[in-house]
Amino acid sequence: MARLRPHLLCTLSDKIRVRTEWIGARLASCRLSPYKEAPRDINTVMATSTTFLASDGAGYERNMGRWSKRLATPFLAFTRLPDGERVLDVGCGTGHLCAAIAARASHSRVDGVDIAPMYVDYARLHNHHPMISYSVGDACALAFPDASFERVLSLLALHFVTQPDQAIAEMRRVAKPGACVAAAVWDARGGFVANRLFFDTAAALDPRASERRAKNYTRPLTRPGELLAAWKRGGLREVVETQLHIRMEFSSFDDYWTPYLGNDGPGAEYVRTLEEGSKQRLRKAVQAAYLDGEEDGPRSYVALAWAVKGVA
Repeated sequence: MARLRPHLLCTLSDKIRVRTEWIGARLASCRLSPYKEAPRDINTVMATSTTFLASDGAGYERNMGRWSKRLATPFLAFTRLPDGERVLDVGCGTGHLCAAIAARASHSRVDGVDIAPMYVDYARLHNHHPMISYSVGDACALAFPDASFERVLSLLALHFVTQPDQAIAEMRRVAKPGACVAAAVWDARGGFVANRLFFDTAAALDPRASERRAKNYTRPLTRPGELLAAWKRGGLREVVETQLHIRMEFSSFDDYWTPYLGNDGPGAEYVRTLEEGSKQRLRKAVQAAYLDGEEDGPRSYVALAWAVKGVA
């Protein structure tokens, strides 16, 4: 067998090196979420990646899904959603933003990703739109190649992510150059009236509730200017921040109170720690605040959200 000349060996070595580097780069850009790497350790992944207590899709619907469905409309109007794009919904929950995108832009392909498998299962069960696909995944390690989407959105999720800057970096990574990257979170301290009614009442009865209230209303990205600063820090350009509003309407006190007896969200997480006597005392106090001197029946509370968008 003839020997290869030295310069040909160098050329072959360089090609192998370049090819190896390319494969490594592609693998890095297609990082799998922890769920695909270790599906049996899902509880650990959820505990380290999100501060939101997630248990049941129907419970989330009562707690927050019905409001994310309502907020999706002004949020998509803010992002000026066109038709025919490939769109990613990061932290899709039970799928209301995905459904709103498909209804508004029927030729767009939508991928919804959420860290809670029970929410993804609920979304799949209740929305069979052919242009939507749902998967379990971590916002801080999205399982998509670089530059995959014309639009990357997140609704009511980033303030519960333990590493929001990493999640924003991932949203930017999977966005194509020129793509819109946008998010919205509750104005928890100043514009989340129904939620404050519960936590302010609880804090007056229990110092532990006061600690939880402080944690709940100082979550990242929920105060004025924080989303704007995070988007600029993440390297996005043409950044615009605004405030969206909806009204949260309840048919009765039971409609308001029942979600706190479930297993989803910060309020329910606190109620689960109470003994029965303390739980009934809290219920009575919250009911007095809800009734506010009138008969039981419908109530309507304003809810404000911060929203931001930028260009990748």
